Amino acid sequence: MTASPLSPDAAAPAAAARPAPRPFAAAMPPEAPLPMPVQDLEHWDPADGHRPASRHAQPWLARAFVFGGAALLTAYGAMQMYEVVAVSGGTTALQYVLLALFTLNFSWIALAFTGAILGFLVLLRRGTTPALPARLATRTAVVMPVYNEATARTFAAIEAMRAEIDATGLGEAFDYFVLSDSTQGDAWIAEERAFLELRARWGGARARLYYRHRAKNHHRKAGNIGDFVSRWGGAYDHMLVLDADSLMTGSCVVHLAAAMEADPDAGIIQSLPLIINRNTLFARVQQFAARIYGPVIATGLSVWSGRDGNYWGHNAIIRTRAFAAACGLPDLKGKPPFGGHVLSHDFVEAALIRRAGWSVTMLPALPGSYEESPPSLIDVAVRDRRWAQGNLQHSRIIGTAGLALASRQHFATGIAGYVASPLWLAQLVVGIALVLQTAYVRPEYFTSEFGLYPVWPRFDPVRALQLFGLTMGILLAPKFLGLGLALIDGPVRRACGGAVRLVLSSLIEILLSALIAPIAMLIQSGSVFQILLGRDTGWNPQRRDDGSIPWSDIVRRHRWHMALGLVTGVAAFAIATSLFLWMSPTILGLVLAIPISWASGQLGLGLALRRLGLLMTPEERDPPAIAVQAGALSRRNAEAGLDDADALSALHADADLAAAHAAMLPETAPRPRGAIDPDRALAQAKVVEAEGIAEARAWLTPKERMALLHDRALLDRLTRLAP
Repeated sequence: MTASPLSPDAAAPAAAARPAPRPFAAAMPPEAPLPMPVQDLEHWDPADGHRPASRHAQPWLARAFVFGGAALLTAYGAMQMYEVVAVSGGTTALQYVLLALFTLNFSWIALAFTGAILGFLVLLRRGTTPALPARLATRTAVVMPVYNEATARTFAAIEAMRAEIDATGLGEAFDYFVLSDSTQGDAWIAEERAFLELRARWGGARARLYYRHRAKNHHRKAGNIGDFVSRWGGAYDHMLVLDADSLMTGSCVVHLAAAMEADPDAGIIQSLPLIINRNTLFARVQQFAARIYGPVIATGLSVWSGRDGNYWGHNAIIRTRAFAAACGLPDLKGKPPFGGHVLSHDFVEAALIRRAGWSVTMLPALPGSYEESPPSLIDVAVRDRRWAQGNLQHSRIIGTAGLALASRQHFATGIAGYVASPLWLAQLVVGIALVLQTAYVRPEYFTSEFGLYPVWPRFDPVRALQLFGLTMGILLAPKFLGLGLALIDGPVRRACGGAVRLVLSSLIEILLSALIAPIAMLIQSGSVFQILLGRDTGWNPQRRDDGSIPWSDIVRRHRWHMALGLVTGVAAFAIATSLFLWMSPTILGLVLAIPISWASGQLGLGLALRRLGLLMTPEERDPPAIAVQAGALSRRNAEAGLDDADALSALHADADLAAAHAAMLPETAPRPRGAIDPDRALAQAKVVEAEGIAEARAWLTPKERMALLHDRALLDRLTRLAP
């Protein structure tokens, strides 16, 4: 009887030539399940939630200042706008539309202004970071979800953070988990290789480093974290959730754990991540803005939110049992983009954990929390498309039963952040229409309704100019407040190159932001319209490395923005010089959309400004030790070829890696008769027919590779192919 190509008998001759793999220790600890029930968004009984150990005062005075002040400012702005359009005692329907749009847009910037004022006043009284605790009585899981990321960087970050945490003397309180949802075979095997090498350096089974790969990335990051909590969360009091680009000092991590221990009612404590390691022009502008202006805005938000804060999905510590009990996310009725699984899960998790009686707070002054940012305008647009869908989807969640009022405000703010762009666009269109009406349409001075006075479609230019100045002042105030704080802070001022360079850097940031704003407006407006038309977004891995995008891609992405800017500019100039001057900032940004987008991703421009000492931040002038160490480790990992190796070749060449990979695969349910997986069937046929590893690599598609990597029998056959 002839042996099957996949049977042990057929493979026996080749087996003798391969060394026996070493024993493999388990990649994950024993499971410690926590029930994670799916939450009911339509009903809520407060008796089912956590009962706080003590009463906590709400920041009503801060909220009255922020929201009351914003309301008064908006009312004043609306009155002034009414006076602008109602010069002669009458107002047309189109002018009322302009007034309504202006009021909505003005309210958005007024709220940001009053929040920044509050943050500025608080930051004038600088506090000090408390000393590290002598001991920690709880255990924390440091979890890093990854999805087709650069393995050299992610494992370098874990290694650097572990070294810093151990240096505090409290390292035994932390375990480390890399939770993979990667769907690319090369990324998956690179992660396993990095995990095995790092665990070996840390002492093997005693390393407290674990790795898990999910066969299906169900519910994406929220599902990834939920899977960890429901299976292993019972062994840990807290989990520190990271992103693939996160970096946190040992002091920051220990302070977060100590803050959790000190507050038995805390559910989530969020740090404020600063952007570091950025070099392109656009990324350095973001880095500078986040460092100089970000603390003002974040502090104001933290103060008025109080214990009803928000969660940004990373660089935060979470009480594991509270998360399990309150944050099982349901699928929303209907199809994406408004139905299906919750896309921007972090806001929802914060709202649900607060509903359950736990607090959500922020420590914006805690140093040592870092992240990175996309390198170019197009990269931000790709990420922003996903965020737009997630925030607009919150319109289905904002009415959830039992939510705190502040949680609903966080949802409303997120929604408004994306709706503001089409509202701004609509305001521009209505403004143009009114000028056209004034210039070319014969006005109906006396309407069909009886009136003693005619309706004149005119504007008050003096009031309009004053209102424009007020609007720009309120819009730019958070930047000026952050700049003021930096100027009076000696170490920050000197690290940014001195007062002159700091002011010049702010002017550069304001100018570039003004040019980018109309481009971003059209991009976000397009995203909103696509979502309203029912178009779902994917979940592509974020491009984190510095580098430019091909010119052809830039032209394809921005050609319509440039064309619209040219048409608008010509039309505005033909209608009225005043209209052209009024719209010139918007027109200029759109006309230059292609070169601006190209420049945004250029390393040379960003580094040139750095050499001149412009757009500098304290963390760039004197990089944190953990960033230096992580960078060195990342370069070492990259030189080892972690992200360059082909998965099939790596498994074929390393028997220990292949054995460890097979051991880490979960047990699969028996396949029902007749249920054929086409990718696995094709992978099997190709591997059986291949005479060597080179042919297998050439023949297998990405999906077939993933099917092979999930199948022990096919892996065994692959490793026995000729070199």
